[in-house]
Amino acid sequence: MNKKTFFSFLTLLSLSPAVFSYAVPKPKLIDAGATKETQALYYNLSKLSRKHILFGHQHATEYGHGWTGDANRSDVKSVSGSHPAVIGVDFSGLSGRSAAAVERTKASLRTQIADTYNRGGVTTVAWHFSNPVTPHTGFYWKDSVSAPAVANLVPGGSHHAQYKAILKTVGDLAGSIRGQDGKLVPMLFRPYHELDGGWFWWGKPHCSRHDFTSLWRFTVTYLRDSLQVHNFIYTFSPDCLFTSEAQYLDRYPGDDWVDMVGVDNYADFGRNGNYNVQAGIAKLKIVSDYARKAHKLAAFTETGLESIPDTTWWTNTLLKALKAEKLKLAYVLVWRNDARSPTHFYAPYPGQASVADFLHFYQDPYTLFESDLRKVYRRKKLLFF
Repeated sequence: MNKKTFFSFLTLLSLSPAVFSYAVPKPKLIDAGATKETQALYYNLSKLSRKHILFGHQHATEYGHGWTGDANRSDVKSVSGSHPAVIGVDFSGLSGRSAAAVERTKASLRTQIADTYNRGGVTTVAWHFSNPVTPHTGFYWKDSVSAPAVANLVPGGSHHAQYKAILKTVGDLAGSIRGQDGKLVPMLFRPYHELDGGWFWWGKPHCSRHDFTSLWRFTVTYLRDSLQVHNFIYTFSPDCLFTSEAQYLDRYPGDDWVDMVGVDNYADFGRNGNYNVQAGIAKLKIVSDYARKAHKLAAFTETGLESIPDTTWWTNTLLKALKAEKLKLAYVLVWRNDARSPTHFYAPYPGQASVADFLHFYQDPYTLFESDLRKVYRRKKLLFF
């Protein structure tokens, strides 16, 4: 029995019903009609986050450093032997493109998401979609070119019908992704991320608090209640532009509209050579503490160090931060490895300078990768080795 297996066995014992008979109320999904697999995933992520964290990587199996489209490949697997436990995809290609391009995107997403589910991994979904009012400007805000959109997408807005059509495309895709077992695949759906910044068209400078929360609530209501999407776990993830719970919750749509709270934070973890890890830990604690109080899950939804020039970043920066303050986080995700850029990557690939340290990160009992997971879509089976 290796070290990781031993510690995981101890965790199984510690998670026995007898030990936790006194536990606080369990997190509960905002969708009363959520599929059994979605409910099980939510439940098991809550259990695992007591003593572990799942490691994630954006677009991990779609492409990597110097390659694209290879079957069952990821840079993380090439280095460690396992895919990440959480794999990020993006719904960006479901609107603002030709019908043929949208269909190709749907087909690719179905394959990626179903494959991750069949292997036992978890999918998280970002949504960098083009501004519906000025689609030529893309998802970034471009001064003097982009038009405010959020107020126009809510009921009564000029582009509300168009937004409903976009959501129908999302809903139709969600309802078409099934695993080999025939079940709908659960997804962590993370729309309108980094909403407190100004770089996206849905960002704080470009809409009122009321309009943003109205858009979020309509999005959930329409997907869940009108389109009958019951395999989403709704994740709220601002950027790191807060220092208090009140600031974090400034545009929070309410506990009835969110399943998981998170934060995206590159700035405090080495971006441009700037480290303020204690500030980053304090922000993670705000998120983790609020999740416990509100009976939600919490996650470190995006982070990373581009090009990973700090060869001990994984253990000396990230792992130390994750283990600080008794945080309870379901997963941590680093950003993508571009297929063409020699410098735009956030996870190591074979031969990259941080590989040795990443393997220490991988081997630590606290971190879980895809090969460590077992039956996270069931409630009464072993979760991992």
